[in-house]
Amino acid sequence: MEVRDKLAQLPDSPGVYLFRDGSEQIIYVGKAVSLKSRVRSYFSSAAERDAKVRAMMGRARDFEYITTDSEVEALILEANLIKEHRPRYNISLKDDKTYPYLKVTTNEQYPRVFITRRVIKDGARYFGPYTHVGAVHETLKLLRRIFPLRTCKQQVLAPRSRPCLNQHIKRCLGPCCDLVTPEEYRKLVDGVLLFMEGKQEDLVEGLRQRMEEAAVNLEFERAAELRDQLLAVEQVMERQKIVSSDNNDRDVLAMARGQDEACVMVFFVRGGKLIGREHFMVEGTADMSRDEVLTAFLKQYYLRAEFVPREVLVENVLAGEVEVLEHWLSDKRGGRVYLIRPQRGDKKRLVDLAGRNALLVLQEVETGRAVRKDELQQALQQLAETLELKTLPLRMECYDISNTQGTESVASMVVFEEGKPAPHQYRRFKIKTVTGPDDFASMREVLNRRLARGREERELVNTGQMSSRDAKFQRFPDLLVVDGGKGQLSSAVASLEEQGFSYLPVCGLAKEEELIFLPGRAEPVRLPENSPALKMLQRLRDEAHRFAVTYHRRLRVQRNLKSMLEEIDGIGAVRRRELLKAFGSVEKIQAAALEELVAVPGMNQRAAQAVYDFFRN
Repeated sequence: MEVRDKLAQLPDSPGVYLFRDGSEQIIYVGKAVSLKSRVRSYFSSAAERDAKVRAMMGRARDFEYITTDSEVEALILEANLIKEHRPRYNISLKDDKTYPYLKVTTNEQYPRVFITRRVIKDGARYFGPYTHVGAVHETLKLLRRIFPLRTCKQQVLAPRSRPCLNQHIKRCLGPCCDLVTPEEYRKLVDGVLLFMEGKQEDLVEGLRQRMEEAAVNLEFERAAELRDQLLAVEQVMERQKIVSSDNNDRDVLAMARGQDEACVMVFFVRGGKLIGREHFMVEGTADMSRDEVLTAFLKQYYLRAEFVPREVLVENVLAGEVEVLEHWLSDKRGGRVYLIRPQRGDKKRLVDLAGRNALLVLQEVETGRAVRKDELQQALQQLAETLELKTLPLRMECYDISNTQGTESVASMVVFEEGKPAPHQYRRFKIKTVTGPDDFASMREVLNRRLARGREERELVNTGQMSSRDAKFQRFPDLLVVDGGKGQLSSAVASLEEQGFSYLPVCGLAKEEELIFLPGRAEPVRLPENSPALKMLQRLRDEAHRFAVTYHRRLRVQRNLKSMLEEIDGIGAVRRRELLKAFGSVEKIQAAALEELVAVPGMNQRAAQAVYDFFRN
């Protein structure tokens, strides 16, 4: 159907619209109270005045829409689609798919606390997202010091006759040895939840009351443990700044803008105290107003936030969106939420404070980025001069072989672009034609496969038989690096000549003395230890080694797991394959609950019980 015909049939109802480019990629997602009015506005002459809309419509070739029953439903669907597709012309939170959370497994009899990057509806409590992994680890360390919860990975605890080391050093209450009742353990978990919710006053009162009760009952050791918990919590409270006297929970959002990105600062105020903050870098904001940026951020942030306070203070927000945002946030919270743009008083000063902090973070990020860019440019320039390259090695590929006495032999291909890792372009290989520990032959096989595949893909792309998006090997490096000395380098040179790529620059970096070997040179190049070029090559080589070893270990674990499963009665080849597919490691099968084993395709109660018993006897 032609775009003109689609425009004529647009409904006058709420919904979400999506623009696609010539390759059918989604480039923009938006919501509308009236799809008819909103989508048609993009094709009017007024839309041409907006640079961002003009650029977007220059790429758009088609659109589609999804109707909803209300504007709130449209808002939720819009946020979900943006998160899923990350369209080019919507703002995006950097690395928003990998933000860590703290998870409290309240769905287990004896809950645990740990860091996760996946939020699922499993009955557990999640706190986050957090932007600083280091800060999350520090918080987890503090929680484990104050609250001695178990750290073992089993969802269902298997009885033990002897407690673990953590119990001996009083970092675990020993539920696996029946050293604590479920009720007493749950009180500890409740303390963790109060601590994470910022309700330290309630936590302190509860700890003090329990400590006094233990002392009255002459349980002096228990009273001492509770006293230590109480002191640790009070020390944390002393470091928290009182910012309001009304004891309300609120989030405070403010923004600082760069050229094509912004930093949004979120302050977490709980019970009138500032208990923490997080900052988020937002891309694609060049042609957007401050109101548009913060409104878009609000949608994306609270879509994944696990807690919504009663008040959200914002520096800016689109006036027409306030009511629908409040409605959505209230539904998510299960109680009334107020979206406030303060103009004066303490709340305005708090928003201004968040804004000043956002500006400081943005300046640090931009300064750090400029310094790193200069350092990378210097390293690339020095590398080009040292290796006598005609151009800067903006794309470098490094290869490494990993095996154990010739078994499970694998190779890795790691890519650096402009001196920085490009993990989405990493590739790994199983060695197919080489038997035994022959790294030279393995290197030659891998490079032959990579180069032949790249040539084939380039031909398919040029003839229109393959999309460039699907071609994984069509781009060739400005510098090819192998982990090793003369032998590995000779294998690489032979492969390049065999495949018709002898013009590609190549070198080898040997461990131990960190010497650089070049084709046609008898003596290696030795760079100073502090050389930026050498450090860059080392980072590239070390990353290739890490990637290869990780893949090799995974295959080795799978092989060992398969041999272990062969010892279990009733577990044949089909069931072994399904168990491997479902869990992938010995640790995960050992930690699996009986019902999880039963749920694996091809398993039944008897077979699952056999596996369960095998790992516990």
